[in-house]
Amino acid sequence: MEPSILEDLSIDCVIFGFDKELKLLLVRHSDGISKGKWALPGGFVQKNESIDDAAERILYRLTGIKEIYLEQTKAFGSVDRFPTKRVVTIAYQALLNVQNFTLNPGFTADGAEWFNYNEIPPLPYDHADIVKYTKEQLRNKVKQEPVGFNMLPPKFTLFQLQLLYESMLDIKLDKPNFRRKIDKMNLLIDTGEVEKNATYRAAKLYRFDEQIYYRLKEKKFVLDL
Repeated sequence: MEPSILEDLSIDCVIFGFDKELKLLLVRHSDGISKGKWALPGGFVQKNESIDDAAERILYRLTGIKEIYLEQTKAFGSVDRFPTKRVVTIAYQALLNVQNFTLNPGFTADGAEWFNYNEIPPLPYDHADIVKYTKEQLRNKVKQEPVGFNMLPPKFTLFQLQLLYESMLDIKLDKPNFRRKIDKMNLLIDTGEVEKNATYRAAKLYRFDEQIYYRLKEKKFVLDL
């Protein structure tokens, strides 16, 4: 038997991924008033759990993703955000490398997929507003701390890093200027390797210097791209 739930408090997870472009994880509802629609992974909080535990449980049961860092974003409580009753939802976010996770939909979802951010289908309730707000928060975060450690492979090219920043900021970056500013941060380590199976000239592979990465996250800065 499922534990009793708080019918006026829910969780919604905004999970961004990256694979050549920014992705958003959505699930397809298998029942309820939004049956057949794609939506953020979400559900109601149980009476016997914390909201952080609820976020982890809901994400795992709907998508198969577990043991990741989920950051609380904001509570959304518009009076009419849910059609049949008053429900406040707490949004959580995470940044992931798409290649590191196998999706396994379950519970109240019969599908789970990564969608290109610019090709998101119509979402139920106020999920579009939640995604928009979280994306704006991500844009601001990119300018104040290094982002990408969890979204890129352990070894990556400067072109991959630039694509990541462009997809998060929704802008086209000047290649020489971007590389010059990234180089000044001393954030990257040249692995001495080059990408394999390259069609053209193989690009160098880099990795993040973890100590500097986390030092910059704590320090905060303004990255003018």
